[in-house]
Amino acid sequence: MSEASVTEECGDRSVISHLQGFTWSTGESVAYEAAVEAINEAVGAFSAVIAAEEVKKNPSQRVLERARAGQAACARSREQLDPSDHVAVASARQEFSALSRRIRQGRW
Repeated sequence: MSEASVTEECGDRSVISHLQGFTWSTGESVAYEAAVEAINEAVGAFSAVIAAEEVKKNPSQRVLERARAGQAACARSREQLDPSDHVAVASARQEFSALSRRIRQGRW
């Protein structure tokens, strides 16, 4: 079924027609990508904690649960990060870079 017939059948416009566009500067797009990368680094740091814990003879369920919850929180933050919110983008980059360092140092 074509998009036209689906939208006619549903009596509604396509989802895409409701999206708001905006123009990015190169600096804004780089800042957003850097913030997403910082979040991804934190997810990776939590993955390393999980992998290291899982190979132990007696892995700590508390450590595993905290690390998995941390990964989930990072994923939610990444999904909710609005590229047009410059303050939130800058804050996310700083916050998640610091979190990655703390995780790698065992201070999370």
